Amino acid sequence: MNTIQSGIISKNASIAIIIARFNEFINKNLLSGALDILKRIGQVNKENILKIYVPGTYEIPVVASYIANSSKYDAIIVIGTIIKGKTDHFKYIASDTTSNLARISTQFFIPITLGILTTNSIEQSIERAGAKMGNKGSEAALAALEMINIMKDLKKIL
Repeated sequence: MNTIQSGIISKNASIAIIIARFNEFINKNLLSGALDILKRIGQVNKENILKIYVPGTYEIPVVASYIANSSKYDAIIVIGTIIKGKTDHFKYIASDTTSNLARISTQFFIPITLGILTTNSIEQSIERAGAKMGNKGSEAALAALEMINIMKDLKKIL
């Protein structure tokens, strides 16, 4: 029986991080958590990390698709915050964004990990960006590192 189970150190990985500027005061904490994990835990060389800022979360998929199509990066981490308002706009942005990212990931065989918060309030967002509920940017970086190694291991045996 063969088993693939990879670690999170990926020194030579090239990683793109796409960050929404909307709700920047929360997203900067998510980004900080992601960068800390990539450099400190994953030992990724800072020159191998590309940061790209976009207006909002909805604009992330088109940039992710462009990056994925280039085949220059091992993973993409996306960072954004969608906070529920008084209309259903929140649902459509969150659903369309995550669906498009999943499609891009499977179409191009590149891990895209979500550091996108979808919350009911600013308080919930703050809790998930480094307060009580941890940092979802850090979690996205950990997932990206592991997925990079899993994909490399798969390429070796398939």
